[in-house]
Amino acid sequence: MSKIEIIGLGAGDINQLSIGTYKKLTETKATVFTRTLDHPVIKTIQEAGVRFQSFDNIYEEEEQFATVYERIVARLIEEAKATAEGILYTVPGHPMLAEKAVQLLLDQGEVEVEVVGGQSYLDDLFTSLRIDPIDGFQFVDGTSFERSQLNYRQHIIFCQVYDRFIASEVKLALLEDLPADYEVVVVEAAGSEQEVITKLPLEELDHRLEVSNLTSVYIPPAENHLLNHTFSNLREVVRVLRSPSGCPWDRKQTHETLREYAVEEVYELLDAIDQQDDEGIIEELGDILLQVMLHSQIGEDDGYFTVDDVIRGITGKMIHRHPHVFGDRDVSSVDEVLTNWEALKKEEKGETRQSVLDGVSKGMPSLAKAYQLQKKAAKVGFDWEEVQEIWQKLDEELAEVKEAIEANNQQEVEKEFGDVLFVIANLTRYYKINPEIALNLSNQKFISRFSYIEEQLGNQGKAIEDATLEEMDAYWDQAKERE
Repeated sequence: MSKIEIIGLGAGDINQLSIGTYKKLTETKATVFTRTLDHPVIKTIQEAGVRFQSFDNIYEEEEQFATVYERIVARLIEEAKATAEGILYTVPGHPMLAEKAVQLLLDQGEVEVEVVGGQSYLDDLFTSLRIDPIDGFQFVDGTSFERSQLNYRQHIIFCQVYDRFIASEVKLALLEDLPADYEVVVVEAAGSEQEVITKLPLEELDHRLEVSNLTSVYIPPAENHLLNHTFSNLREVVRVLRSPSGCPWDRKQTHETLREYAVEEVYELLDAIDQQDDEGIIEELGDILLQVMLHSQIGEDDGYFTVDDVIRGITGKMIHRHPHVFGDRDVSSVDEVLTNWEALKKEEKGETRQSVLDGVSKGMPSLAKAYQLQKKAAKVGFDWEEVQEIWQKLDEELAEVKEAIEANNQQEVEKEFGDVLFVIANLTRYYKINPEIALNLSNQKFISRFSYIEEQLGNQGKAIEDATLEEMDAYWDQAKERE
């Protein structure tokens, strides 16, 4: 079977190369394949008469690193099959450290692969930076990482920072979490005679330095106050607030005492949305998130559940109810998505409900509850065939209100007005309008116009109680025109 021997060239100069590896390279008569010629050991071995063929051209030809590695592996397998003696392939550092092409070679079964070894630069890097990885350490490929993977409480080292473009990508990701003047450390050729260590502000990472295959970027652990935007910090703050040394108000709260705040915060969010106030939306979403965290911490304190259970539940639910995204189900319309959602929801809940109307919250505002009740009834066919029939029903209910008023029957007046509101909720459902949101918009409009009346009268030094209806109507019309 054909064979590929993979040799690590170490992280620095020729002094890091073992005698055995040096002899293997210099005594071979075949061409030695190398990932890149940009390594100090290559030049020294070339002077001993060794011929190298690099894959630097593939890096220049391809835009995606994944394609680069695939092409390198395909070429190496092809070359190995063409000779009975096998081939040598060299890489910077150690073959098992941040070498994707090596991993791909180990995963294939067409040719035999042997990893000869090479000195890893991590030991030298830890020594140069004077850090102990036992404190927590992440080794990150600068060409392929997700910002969400980074744990800023640990030492972070980026490898594979080949050029300024990659350095820029790393910088931009880090600036999402760290301040522009955060000090980072760039290490060049760790452990070798050419070693250079440079400290600089994060914002200058891709400006002041020349980077190469031997460049690493070190991000020191961040202090806690810089991570207030992270979920873990929020969770810790809420835990402390509920602890024996925390806030007396937070410690005494229960699920029941917090109910009113949950409702209040949702309505404040709706107000911010109606006003298109982005800063307000951020603040109110934070207040709602605080409610989630407080309830979760109470659950944890009582030993029943934690916020992990809350997140696990909603994550699993979203994956299960979106098989057209996370599975293999196809959908062609929003209506089909909603139909699937209801079917999956029923599957999750089982056959425990006694009525189609079950599941509408008892604590929901009455207008919203009417909307939801009719929505559920309509799903099983209990609905008007034409919208005109609903309008006729509204006229009928209004007539009944007038009759109750004329009869001076207060109890019937109340009931008939309820029927009118119920029909209106049905009309909004037909036109796909949420009545609570629609009414809230009207409330805000009324507040805005009435406040304008008060303001204009105040400018004249007149109290609204002293104004005539004609004056107030005039300013009301002005407010409408301003809108």
